[in-house]
Amino acid sequence: MEVVLKYPSHARLKPPLIFFRSSPSNPLTITIPSSSHRHRGRLPPALLSTTFQDQYSPSPINETKTSTEPSPDEDSFGEVNRIIGRRTVRTPVFAEDGSVSTAKSTEYLIEWKDGHAPSWIPATGIAADVVAEYETPWWTAARKADAAALSLLLSDESVSRDPNAEDADGRTALHFAAGLGSEECIKVLAEAGVNVDQRDGAGLTPLHMAAGYGRAGAVRALVEAGADAEAEDQRGRTALDLAREVMGATSKGDFGRRVGLEAAVVEVERAVYEWGEVERVVDARGEGRTREYLVQWRDGGGREWVKKAWVAEDLVADFEAGLEYGVADEVMGEREVDGGGKEYLVKWEDIEEATWEPEENVDAELVLEFKRKKQQKPEG
Repeated sequence: MEVVLKYPSHARLKPPLIFFRSSPSNPLTITIPSSSHRHRGRLPPALLSTTFQDQYSPSPINETKTSTEPSPDEDSFGEVNRIIGRRTVRTPVFAEDGSVSTAKSTEYLIEWKDGHAPSWIPATGIAADVVAEYETPWWTAARKADAAALSLLLSDESVSRDPNAEDADGRTALHFAAGLGSEECIKVLAEAGVNVDQRDGAGLTPLHMAAGYGRAGAVRALVEAGADAEAEDQRGRTALDLAREVMGATSKGDFGRRVGLEAAVVEVERAVYEWGEVERVVDARGEGRTREYLVQWRDGGGREWVKKAWVAEDLVADFEAGLEYGVADEVMGEREVDGGGKEYLVKWEDIEEATWEPEENVDAELVLEFKRKKQQKPEG
């Protein structure tokens, strides 16, 4: 939980509130460039491509120490030595309609050259070159998925680094690591206490990034770190939904990309459900995107509600057409039919009378079991 403290008094600060580490007459300018299952189912259409931004911006930081105001007999804080911490201050904003939103602003913990205790200062009051000196190493390492550099920065006890720091689009270093497929970075950040489910400005979690970019190894690493496979973005899409969207919009000729996406889909599906086969659809609820089916699993176990996209299309079509299913117990007999083919006498779990069914309607495993028993039965 982040601690929000009151701003330290700035009454003694001389305007404008800009602190230079380099000479004011020859300021150092640094520019940061930006860049931009249990189920079988159909693949949804359309990809919304995600582009990483390499800019730095306000980010949250866990409070580790309290700030101390400057001595009231001083005219200013003095000369900045360096930034040693960063935090996000969240302030409630009340609209006329009664709704409440949150405004975020950034403060940096400043280490002073003249001996004053470190103080929290708004980002707008600190020279760009001082901010860049603190921010650039972190975001350079993040956008390159440089696990060694991130580990080194996080281990520096003289400077506080928040693994959940956000860029201009609300993305963290973990979003970058996931999108670039760096399992090593994911492990480093997870060990540092990163929020594995933190959402960016579009509501995308790192797992969305890994799945959407077809990074199966990163998906697996995130799930192992505790990522929520069913978290939804602002459009209501899970990581699995997004991966399927991307696949639906990817050309069949882009073989390498499709292979990666297919592997990512499998990894997310494993996190959501164990693999299994649906015996039949029992009931349905909802409409459109919210349509779900109550399914009976072939391998037993309780019935479950699952999304339409995760149930085999033929089972869905049969249910919607009003076709009924029975649960077969065993095959009791076999006979040839006119025109070729076979029928089997099926004993049902929920129907008292056995019925003859065409071969295509009978479970292949039950047929094999019937034939094995028939071969084992002694002649005579």
